[in-house]
Amino acid sequence: MSQIYFDHSATTPLDPRVVEAMLPFYGANFGNPSSLHWTGQQSKQAIDEGRQQLADLFHASPDEIVFTASGTESDNMVLIGVATQYKPQDCHIITSSFEHPAVLETCKYLQKLGYEISYLPVTPEGIVDPESLKQALRPNTRLVSVMAANNVVGTLQPIAELAKITKAQGALFHTDAVQAVGKIPLHINTLPVDLLSLSAHKLHGPKGIGALYIRKGVKIAPLVHGGGQERGIRSATENVAGIVGLGKAAAIAGAEMSAEASRLVKLRDRIIAEVQNQIPNAYLIGHPYKRLPGHICLGFAGQEGEAIHLMLALNEEGIAISTGSACSAHNAGQPSYILMAMGMDAVRARGSLRITLGRFNTDFEVDSFLEILPRLAANLNTITSREFAAVS
Repeated sequence: MSQIYFDHSATTPLDPRVVEAMLPFYGANFGNPSSLHWTGQQSKQAIDEGRQQLADLFHASPDEIVFTASGTESDNMVLIGVATQYKPQDCHIITSSFEHPAVLETCKYLQKLGYEISYLPVTPEGIVDPESLKQALRPNTRLVSVMAANNVVGTLQPIAELAKITKAQGALFHTDAVQAVGKIPLHINTLPVDLLSLSAHKLHGPKGIGALYIRKGVKIAPLVHGGGQERGIRSATENVAGIVGLGKAAAIAGAEMSAEASRLVKLRDRIIAEVQNQIPNAYLIGHPYKRLPGHICLGFAGQEGEAIHLMLALNEEGIAISTGSACSAHNAGQPSYILMAMGMDAVRARGSLRITLGRFNTDFEVDSFLEILPRLAANLNTITSREFAAVS
């Protein structure tokens, strides 16, 4: 049985070129980059190169890049690092109702400390309306945080417009771009964001390394204190191999993004068209084209309660997909708060399949998927909202 990986929004396989770049830093090049001797300076030089490679992906300056352990840490650094510079009554934060838990859970934490958070609604297609942001802004709004692309439905947000509205108010704008980096162009010289979070393992880099872009002149309070690494913003001995891997992954993404996106869009749209043609009750969730190149989120009308069984059946056939975000897999049986934010009821919000394609997926794999999925879907039970409520 062949194995097909269609869950790239959860994580991506390491690109062999990234592995090759990292290997020396698990062996001979082991130095602490804070050391002044030769082995430490080897590591420092590698970090400098990785920082430059990542900065080049955004057309940013390398001194605007701070390395972290994850996208989650980067999000926490922004929200807590901005908020704690103010008294709670002087700091209002705005985010959207369907952000990643790394943002939403941090906002809940800040609310417990007395900070006021406003949650913007999204349209049924999963997009934040800029007008809703205008209405939510206040004189004491200090930060707006809206993700660049949603991790479950793949929709792209109007980040440039949202950032301009925010900047006109005098507040900072942050975007969790974990799902978007390396997949769509994000150029800081034309995108007026102040802070941007990312994670290497979403762009064929290693796990355990992320970064935060901080525009020159923007100040945030440190979340991690210690030896003063990363300009004192994120103290800790740097993950040299991880930084090398992130830098290499960023360089590859910058060079290949356009061609890769074009290829993935063709595969994505082919799957959407064929699934809707072969499975009459299948429907696309999210915007039809304002979405990540390889991202598909599907529902099956009348069979939403069977989505997890369909996912497991596909797994038995060697096909890895998701019913939602891997970050909340332990809540797999619960309705998706993201789909409910888009206006779905609890039944439909339990019943999505997320198919996300990546660099190494092939036409043959898509052929196999399109042969297997309709057969498995035909065996699903139909379940109504009333029946589902009765068994829940």
